[in-house]
Amino acid sequence: MTDDPNQHQAARVENEAAGRGGLDQSELDELVASADTGGRNVAGPVGKFLMLVALAWSLFQLWIASPIPFIVGWGVFNDTESRSIHLAFAIFLAFAAFPATRSKFQLGLGIVIPVLLSYLFILSSKDGTAIWWIPIVGLAVVAAVIAGSPKNRVPFWEWALAIVGAAAALYLFVYYSDISGRVGAPIMQDFVVSVIGIILLLEATRRALGPALMIVATLFLVYTILGPQMPSIIAHKGNNLSEIVNHQWITTEGVFGIALGVSTSFVFLFVLFGSLLDRAGAGNYFIQVAFSLMGHMKGGPAKAAVVSSAMTGLISGSSIANVVTTGTFTIPLMKKVGFSSEKAGAVEVASSVNGQIMPPVMGAAAFLMVEYVGIPYFDVVKHAFLPAVISYIALVYIVHLEALKAGMKGLERPYEPKPIIQRLIGFAFGVAFICALSFLVYYGMGWIRPVFPVAAPYIIFTALTAAYIGLLYIASKEEPLKLDDPNAAVTKLPLPGPTVRSGLHFILPVVVLVWALMVDRLSPGLSAFWATMYMIFILMTQRPLMAMMRGEGQMGARIKEGATDLLEGLVVGARNMIGIGIATATAGIIVGAVSQTGVGSALADVVEVLSGGNILAILFLTAILSLILGMGLPTTANYIVVSALLAPVIVTLGQQNGLIVPLIAVHLFVFYFGIMADVTPPVGLASFAAAAVSGGDPIKTGVIAFFYSLRTAALPFLFIFNTELLLINVTMVQGIFVFIVATVAMLLFAAATQGWFLARNRFYETILLLLIAFTLFRPGFWMDMVSAPYLEEEPAAITQAAADTDIGQTLRVRVAGLNDLGDPIEFVALVPITEGTTGEEKLENAGLTFRDEGDKMFIDDVAFGSPAAEAGLDWDQEVLRVLKPVPQPSKYLMFIPALILLALVVFLQRGRNTRASRKTAHA
Repeated sequence: MTDDPNQHQAARVENEAAGRGGLDQSELDELVASADTGGRNVAGPVGKFLMLVALAWSLFQLWIASPIPFIVGWGVFNDTESRSIHLAFAIFLAFAAFPATRSKFQLGLGIVIPVLLSYLFILSSKDGTAIWWIPIVGLAVVAAVIAGSPKNRVPFWEWALAIVGAAAALYLFVYYSDISGRVGAPIMQDFVVSVIGIILLLEATRRALGPALMIVATLFLVYTILGPQMPSIIAHKGNNLSEIVNHQWITTEGVFGIALGVSTSFVFLFVLFGSLLDRAGAGNYFIQVAFSLMGHMKGGPAKAAVVSSAMTGLISGSSIANVVTTGTFTIPLMKKVGFSSEKAGAVEVASSVNGQIMPPVMGAAAFLMVEYVGIPYFDVVKHAFLPAVISYIALVYIVHLEALKAGMKGLERPYEPKPIIQRLIGFAFGVAFICALSFLVYYGMGWIRPVFPVAAPYIIFTALTAAYIGLLYIASKEEPLKLDDPNAAVTKLPLPGPTVRSGLHFILPVVVLVWALMVDRLSPGLSAFWATMYMIFILMTQRPLMAMMRGEGQMGARIKEGATDLLEGLVVGARNMIGIGIATATAGIIVGAVSQTGVGSALADVVEVLSGGNILAILFLTAILSLILGMGLPTTANYIVVSALLAPVIVTLGQQNGLIVPLIAVHLFVFYFGIMADVTPPVGLASFAAAAVSGGDPIKTGVIAFFYSLRTAALPFLFIFNTELLLINVTMVQGIFVFIVATVAMLLFAAATQGWFLARNRFYETILLLLIAFTLFRPGFWMDMVSAPYLEEEPAAITQAAADTDIGQTLRVRVAGLNDLGDPIEFVALVPITEGTTGEEKLENAGLTFRDEGDKMFIDDVAFGSPAAEAGLDWDQEVLRVLKPVPQPSKYLMFIPALILLALVVFLQRGRNTRASRKTAHA
């Protein structure tokens, strides 16, 4: 029998849920705590002390994000110092909040890995002197693990690990000036602190995140040290302890690298913002609004679960927390209208996990992409938006199909519905009002900053506050929102109008966040800071103002309640960050090992051998590896690891095989498959959480959720080959067209995979629907077969090819040369034709000059910083092929046969429905 913790969790879920339909609220809170915020619940003075530490962490993050330190000239920290303090808080709280032992398997890892690392560090010591202390460090950690720790108190050895681990993280802050003067030449003190820090960080990782990330990071350390003993294709010279210490802990190449920097600068504030927004009541508000609007439809609770999870995903970075937050209400209601336990849990899993692909937060990956891809945050959100929305629309449709198949009904409405025409007119007026209000706000506030450059923030704050008081006054006229008991005999839906009006003020902090990010183009950290500060203002004032507007009195008590909400929100936000802080630091070990050993280029060779150079095979290998790694890694860590290892591989091998893939598309590809791992059995943690609520089988829940999530798995392959889905190089009109067509295509794909469109599909109808969906997604695939987009020319004719290429188009040039390591390489480069009247002028303006050597053509020179240099071209590369663009019929002509086939499927299925209706009528 396995000792995997998730299997134990599955058994516990099944045993405790038997006969009761799921776990109670306290057990669900414990499930979320053990996964996200720490399984240890300490009362008394120690509990208050840990609460104060978490509070101090939140206040520190608000301080470094604010402009106040720069105004007062005190408390200004550079990036390295901030990361050091951030990690110190995370390590301290990880040891204090998470007990040492979860299972026999984890206990074994907690013993074996410190011993293994101690041995490897001794082995890698250059001269073997002064290393007697390394075994002591490893044995001390092993002793603490064996001693174990209860869930209701913190033993003294746990305090020792927490304090020593935090001190090792703070080392860069305390000795920053000294370290900066001896980079590359660590002293004994650096050795001791770094070894202690790495071992304790991995132990904190085991406690907070489970075994997977600890194992992966350890394997990369093993690979770093034992490079010469590795198979020849991935072997390297090996690194000694001095190099590892310097690279992994003393500089910002490893643990204190970009990933931890993003966690420090951006992620914490967004997680804190979500925590405060949820504490204010926004989470409940989103759920109730979704139910009031959609609960009456076929399978209504499931559709409401999808919408509420999408809205909750805006403020939550955890799929497990999302499942439990919305699932405790939605899953019982889904079961009530006819969904099985497993299907109800699967719908909640699929929708909750999708919350991580929803901008603006995207489970912290959006901010990492800013650093890794090197594009503005606004562009990351723009590229990620369309696939996320399409995926959610498709999930609503999948739920609708399940309801059709089972003949389900919605929940009872507490009012008579208006005629359809009246509802459509009301909807149209509502959309028009929102659009008019948006334009008024955008253009009305747009002139404030240039006219009042100094006073603009105060004017905008005053306007927002006036709107806040007005919306709060509207909310005060409605009854406070309460969650109905989902297990009650009869459940009536809340009225849409009063429900929507009761919490409109919760939208204002999101408006502040989006405005700061998208309009003012502030940094993500500063945008989150201002949104969080406005959220704090709302938390402190909404209760007393609401009481005053309702004439309830008790202002002192309401002010105290607001302060309590704020305090708890700050503490919960910090505790939610423990796992993310630890994950980004440990992922830094992996990223550091990749950069130190050069394993990336070796891995490219491995992938190329396995795939045979086929780009589709490369993508499948990457997807499988992302799923395997993601089965135990948090989404953020999985994205860091896979993007560091495989994103450059896809770009490089794609270029070698003639497919120019934008870097953002590759990063979104690996991110999507990392998220899929939260669903995928046997370790999909979100599926276990949903099964805990529903009382269903966790593995079966995961299988169904994976099946529902096939649309999310298909999207990355589609936008790799059709980057229009990411709104790359499209106008607004084109973007709207792409959205409509892609949505229709994804709905048809969902209908095919679900086996139901207008009626139950026959096998050939499923094939036709898949074919139609593919054609709508990628019409160029078929058009390229009908009419080639490029004409091949001899290398010597490149000047004439450039002359024939219109300005604004690109010339494809396949070249052979040497890479940075001196190895032979072939790849395709896109040479943009910008200006010029002759072929020579066009190529010179692109930065290229050539020379003939017999029957061969070589690049003689590439201008520095030119378009050709940016395309990867260099001097002495041989030109092998030249492809010039030729006129091609519009690829959208392929929509005509696709729509004809769709009409045929509709005709066939409607005919069957008509015949079935006649039989029923005769019967």
